[in-house]
Amino acid sequence: MAKEVVYSPNAPEPIGPYSQAIKAGNMLFVSGQIAIQKPSGNLVTGNITEEAHQVMKNLSEILKASEMDFSHIAKTTIFLKDMNNFPKVNEVYGSYFKEMPPARETVEVSRLPKDVNVEISCIAVK
Repeated sequence: MAKEVVYSPNAPEPIGPYSQAIKAGNMLFVSGQIAIQKPSGNLVTGNITEEAHQVMKNLSEILKASEMDFSHIAKTTIFLKDMNNFPKVNEVYGSYFKEMPPARETVEVSRLPKDVNVEISCIAVK
């Protein structure tokens, strides 16, 4: 099975040696997204709700580049710097899934890239 790099000019550029997403067959593996705004490159970190919305917007742009949307997501992983932010992140996250939310795990980690508060990755299926 061939794999293909998926790139969205409307999502942040990777900050390391990885792709925004890889499509393999009917599956899309989206790298963890943080709250970097495109095209300014500014980070959203002052408010966890705004930060979570920016992360979801970045995921959405990458999904669109593969002609998918949130309804195609089968699995997500949420990384939080502080589990006390879980209720607010969970509320934002839940607003993007109207029916059949994906499988998910949420873990607290000691540090995230660029010292952000939340990072989310996903696997989507078309």
